[in-house]
Amino acid sequence: MHAPGLKIVIPRNPIQTKGLLLASIRSPDPVIFFEPKILYRMSEDMVPVEDYTIPLDKAEVIREGKDITLVGYGASIRHLQMAAKMAEEKGVQCEIIDLRTVVPYDIETLEKSVKKTGRLLITHEAPLIAGAAADITANIHERCFLSLHAPVKRVCGYDTPFPFVYEPFYLPNRFRIFDGIMETMNY
Repeated sequence: MHAPGLKIVIPRNPIQTKGLLLASIRSPDPVIFFEPKILYRMSEDMVPVEDYTIPLDKAEVIREGKDITLVGYGASIRHLQMAAKMAEEKGVQCEIIDLRTVVPYDIETLEKSVKKTGRLLITHEAPLIAGAAADITANIHERCFLSLHAPVKRVCGYDTPFPFVYEPFYLPNRFRIFDGIMETMNY
């Protein structure tokens, strides 16, 4: 989160990758572009051939909901979508937001959503301490404190080093996210 003057972009799928990468190349500001490797193995989208860009400074609401806001970026969006389907079976309507640009992130879109739903869950693969979720949580508390019905929930990687073989146990998955959604809803 400490990258003054830099933009940090992390796409969620191949279509987003192309649009965000072209926008990053054309940006007058320096951009660090991260591509989650797992997306290479899960590519199912037909990427348009024509030239297009996606704004670097705007988060995307990829699913509307009224009960809780779920925020993530990159590969975590897929897990948010699966957890939202599980929550929907329990009657919980989740709004999902893809940050796309992690630094600087679109706080206005997050604020608008949290004021609507009253609840927020943030996920990312990085450790819990000093991750993007910590900064977003602080900003949301400053801007939406009186609108919150529950504390902000962070579902992140664990604060420990891990070898690649244990990655499935370390990374947040749909089950950990679903548990976080239900914990927040039942607060």
